[in-house]
This record gives sequence, C-alpha cells and structure tokens, in this order.
Amino acid sequence: MRNTLLLLCACLLSPTAVRADGPGDNLPDKVRRVPPPGIKVPEADRQELQAGVAELGTAIAGLRNSLKTKAGLLALLPDVEIFHKAVHDALKYEEFFNAREINVARNLLKLGKERATQLAKGEAPWTRATGLVVRGYVSKIDGSVQPYGLVVPASYQPNYPHRYRLDFWCHGRGETLSELSFLNGRLNSPGEFTPPNAFVLHLYGRYCCANKFAGEVDLFEAYHHVRQHYPIDENRLVIRGFSMGGAACWQFAVHYPGMWAAAAPGAGFSETPEFLRVFQNEKVQPTEYEKKLWHLYDCTDYALNLYNCPTVAYSGEIDSQKQAADIMAKALTVEGMTLTHIIGPKTRHSYHPQAKLEVDRRINALVGKGRNPTPRSVRFTTWTLRYNQCLWLTVEGLGEHWERARVEAEIANRSTIRVKTSNVTALTLNMNAGQCPLDVTVIPTVVLDGQEVKGAPVQTDRSWVSHFRRSNDKWTCVETLDDGKLAKRPGLQGPIDDAFWDRFLMVRPTGKALNEKVGTWATAEMNHATEHWRRQFRGEAPIKDDRAVSDADLASSNLILWGDPSSNAVLARLVDKLPVRWTRDGIQVGDRSYPATQHVPVLIYPNPLNPKRYVVLNSGFTFREYDYLNNARQVPKLPDYAVIDVSVPVNSRAPGKVVQAGFFDEQWRVRAK
Repeated sequence: MRNTLLLLCACLLSPTAVRADGPGDNLPDKVRRVPPPGIKVPEADRQELQAGVAELGTAIAGLRNSLKTKAGLLALLPDVEIFHKAVHDALKYEEFFNAREINVARNLLKLGKERATQLAKGEAPWTRATGLVVRGYVSKIDGSVQPYGLVVPASYQPNYPHRYRLDFWCHGRGETLSELSFLNGRLNSPGEFTPPNAFVLHLYGRYCCANKFAGEVDLFEAYHHVRQHYPIDENRLVIRGFSMGGAACWQFAVHYPGMWAAAAPGAGFSETPEFLRVFQNEKVQPTEYEKKLWHLYDCTDYALNLYNCPTVAYSGEIDSQKQAADIMAKALTVEGMTLTHIIGPKTRHSYHPQAKLEVDRRINALVGKGRNPTPRSVRFTTWTLRYNQCLWLTVEGLGEHWERARVEAEIANRSTIRVKTSNVTALTLNMNAGQCPLDVTVIPTVVLDGQEVKGAPVQTDRSWVSHFRRSNDKWTCVETLDDGKLAKRPGLQGPIDDAFWDRFLMVRPTGKALNEKVGTWATAEMNHATEHWRRQFRGEAPIKDDRAVSDADLASSNLILWGDPSSNAVLARLVDKLPVRWTRDGIQVGDRSYPATQHVPVLIYPNPLNPKRYVVLNSGFTFREYDYLNNARQVPKLPDYAVIDVSVPVNSRAPGKVVQAGFFDEQWRVRAK
C-alpha cells in the first residue's frame, strides 16, 4: 500500500490566505498583542449596545430566579448567556475587530432576547431545531459560559430512538476569533464537512490555543453537553480539523485513540521543534526540562496509538504545513504502520475538491463500520498519566514520568490476556457491560510481562474489571489501586499547567509580604495570570482573598496561591508540608538554597489540605506572550517546580530568571542529585 495518494485532477480550490509568521514573530522583545487591539466603536453604537447588554442581563437574572424550581429549563440558561457574554466582553475588552461586528452584536443581542422570552414561557424551540444551532455550557474550569456550534441534520427528530454519528470540527487559527465572530460564523456557515444524517459539533476550543489545555477540556465538556440533549452514537465519533484545527485533530487522535471511529487531520502541525524550524524559521534552544515537556503535545511521540485509531490525513502538495503529516508518517513507519495521506496536487493551504471527496469517502467507510470498543489487541504509549487510556486498557502508574511508557495487550483466547509493558507500574483492564469476550465461567489469566496472574472474575453482565500493580518486578492483582500513599496518579501528575485543566481558584494574599520586592512581583504576576487567562482562555479567573477560602473551596478546586507564607494565610497553613522549604531567611530545594529577599518558588503539588486536588504557588499557565504568536510554541514552559530570581525583570518568555527547575519524582519528592 502506498503511503500517499496524489489525486490528479485539474480543478483546484483557491488557496486560503494564511499568515506565514516567519522571522518577524521570532523576536521576544517585539511581540505583537494576541488578540490584537480592537477598533474604536462609535459612541452612539456603544451606548446602544451597552443598553442591549444591560437589558439582556436583566432578563437572564430574572430567568435565573424564576426557573430555580425548574431544573430542566434552568439548565438551558447558558444557551441565552452565550449571546450576552459575546457582546458584553467585546465591549468591555475592546474586541470589536471590524465595523461589521457592530451589526453582528445587534443581531446576537436580538437572538439572546428572543431565547430569553421563549425560556420565560417554558419554551426552548432551538433544542428541537435542525440546521445551524448555537448552544452553550458552563465550564467546570472557571465557571465561564462557553459556546459551541452544531449542524443538526434534517433527519433529526426529538424523542426518536435513532442514534446519530457525530463529527467534531476544530477550527483554524484566528487571532480575532472572539465569541462574537465565532457565534456569527456558526449561525451562517455549516463549515467544511457536513456528512448526511450526522451531527457536526464546531468547537470554540477556548479561542486560539489549538485546542490545548482548557481548549482540550472544551471538547469533552461540549461533547458531554451534546450527549445530554441529543441521541449520539458513541461508536461513531469522528475528529476532524484543518490548519490549526488539523494540529488539534492530530493531538486528539493520538492522545485519545480509543474514542474515535476515525480521525481526519488536515495540515496543521504535529510536534514543536521541527515545525518551528520549517514553518517559523526559528532556531529553538530548549532547556532539558522544556524538551521533556514537549512530550506532552508532540504527536510523533504517540504515533503508536494510531494502531487503534483509523486515520486519514490530508495535505496540499505545496503547503508548508504538509510537514505535519510527513513527520507523522515517519514516526508511524518506525512502528510498522503506513499513514494514509491524501495529497491535493499543486494545492497550497486548502482542500483540493477531489481530495476532499476522497477523504470523505474513506472516513464515511470507517464510520459505517464504527468503533469496536473491545478489539482483540490494544497498543498504547504515553509519557504522562494525563494521557493514560485506550479502549479497555488504562495505565495507572509510571516508573518515571516523561520517559516512554508502552503497553501491548492482546486477548489470546477466551480465558487468557497477554500484556507486555515498559515503564508501567500499575494498570487496569476494563471491559464494559456486554463487551467482554472472555468466558464467564473461567477466572481469566493475565500474563503480565511473562508472569501469570489470576484476574478478577468476569461478571454475568459480560463486564470485567481487573487492577494490577507492579512492585519489585512482581505483578499482583489488587482490589483497588488507591492505597492512600502520596504518588503521581492520573489527574495528579503535574506539571504546573495541569492545574488549569480542572476547576481552579486564584487565592489573593491580604497580609504583609516577607519583603517588598517579592510582594510586588507576586501581585504583578497574579494580575498578569488573571488578565491573560481571560485573553487566551476566554473566562474570568475565579479569585478570592486568602481569608475567604472555605472548606468547600478546598474540596472542589485547585488552589493557586499567590504571595508568600507571611502574606497568604492559606499558604501559611500548608507551607511546612511542601517538599520545598520557604522561610523568612531563605528557600531550600533539595540541597540548594536561595535568599528569600529576591527569590520565589513556583510549583505544583497535591494540596496537603486535600490531596485529591492541587496547590500551585505563584504561577498561572506557564507559556507567555511570545508563545501566543505560534500555536506550536504553546506547551508548558515550566515543569513541576522552579525557583525564580525576581530581581531579573519579567519578559515575554519568563516570569524572571529561572535559577532552578525540575520534576518531582513519582512520590512527589525532590529528586536526589
């Protein structure tokens, strides 16, 4: 089988205009703002829109009160709030990017008021509508209302038992893609692909982050919301995207390979260093910990996972972003696989019409077959417990993070499963009801790295779950993997940026700082983190004074503590339980010490007051302004901990001078030198 298919056809799509950033965006001292400053809105228009926002806000507040006892209708309130947020934020943060958006704002306010009126009557006709529909949900991360678009097939009938295919679409880079323009686009265009009798979910993805970090969580939150309201077939899900969206598609395919019936990435990028060299003409000079952190999003490192995810890649023949599929093809060759790569002849950064038909034909064939939730064999690799699952296999513990872990599992017969592992210390085999092909009358034998271990019995509903732990090179079957010991585990494994994939709370200090320099730096960095969370991830960062933090906050949120043990009351409660010592006199990390007069530790660690949640000291997400200019740069820039010399000014790449940084070991200890 050939690894590329060049479609020879004379007709071409007009090339899509793409900003080739180039050397101009490789200057850390000359970083343009993302998103850019908006235009000045004429005062009469501003006053009109502000009045409309106020009117819709009053209607929303009234609905929140009147629908308190009507949970079903109250749950639909975000479908109204998305319109309010879009116009409110565009006004407040000056994010009107062209004069046409003023009328867009008027139309969105009108739609919001219509939905509010309908909801007040106990009606929600948009939930039954076909065609182009926009909806919203409340994110667990920061409580913000986030929008998404749907293409609802004409064949959809509420309360009809048929389950539908669902295609996810990840959009391309758009530095002016505010909520305002996103909603307008989703109300006026069905997008690139509209398969018959299928839903298409257009993700906002938290703006322009290539669906990384909170943008990645957006897919799962939007999908959960869609499944609550529409009959979706979980075995006929497709992930698609082009350009920046193609990059997102690659990462969803390799990180969540067991989720998809098919993946169809178009162009984009699939890793950081080579893409920046080819597309950005950038000389990348990472630290050792930055190179390790590339393993979070470099899809080439996860190429093996496409063994369980049917994939059809597309590139234009003369598109520089063809590099993404080419380098993935090389990585797949190492794993003994050949990438299906459809190439549009003489085509730049767009879909060739005949190539597009061929991509669709192949994807439709795969979706027609559907995902098999219990294939005979699973092959999976990862570098972090953030990505730890494929179909009936879940990796629960690693020998060492940021080193390759690998599992090959096979159902040998109706009573035996063979598993071969590398750098794995715990795993779960889990087959849901009706999906286990093992003999219900026989206790399964699991051969783990050559060692025979009896698993748990198969249940009469044809489900099966068995947990296994490795200790001193010996595998045992255990009832639970939660032994109560402090260890890195899925969702509690770092690095610092991981705290912002779930509900978080910024905790503002109210006491007097240890010294003025540290206090001034902490205040400035807290303000930077909250402002840039709004700009890049499109929500208001939740924030509370230290003395207002409640037991409910401790239970529900990752706490982002700003200040020092003198200024922050919450930090004072737990500082002695951290692996880094911080006193008035100094900071000690392992065998290295620093004066507290000009140094600050930043770190992530299981919260000693609630080890099921994180505590973070003095850091927001760790990539900064320079990295906004190219999505391939948007990877974590700090590991589990670092010490910052705050006497060195902050810049577009760092919060000061990083004098020490590293990863905690698997028991959350500072590694011995």
